[in-house]
Amino acid sequence: MRAFGTGDYSVVMGEVFRKFAHAVSEKVGSVGAFIVAVAVVLAWVVTGPIFGFSDTWQLVINTATTIVTFLMVFLIQNTQNRDNLALQAKLDELIVATKGADNKLVLAEELTDEQFSRLKAHFERVASNRTAARGAASGARRRSNRAKRSN
Repeated sequence: MRAFGTGDYSVVMGEVFRKFAHAVSEKVGSVGAFIVAVAVVLAWVVTGPIFGFSDTWQLVINTATTIVTFLMVFLIQNTQNRDNLALQAKLDELIVATKGADNKLVLAEELTDEQFSRLKAHFERVASNRTAARGAASGARRRSNRAKRSN
């Protein structure tokens, strides 16, 4: 029997956090959660006169919203990271499966900003050349069609 090592703990905790982050992001992104948040803010506003708009009254909402925001940043980032990884894997599959595609783009996320700029400029030139070629071809077709109709 294998001992429960640090690596195992990390994997287990990572999986627990992934499931927790996914569940929370699903719930927090719902209409019900938005309604609850609006209700809390309205309750805070309504209780303002009751507590005389005291510093404690303001501190409660400020502290609560700061804590919730702080924690949500990590949950949202985790979900974004997973979504990006899934999307990247799907795009990589398409690149690898497409005949004639430049498989070097599979590792595009590893490029430097300068390399990205050059890559963007390259694809802008390719798109511009294709647009110009299509324009020239359609112009030639129009001229040919006109010539045929006039004969």
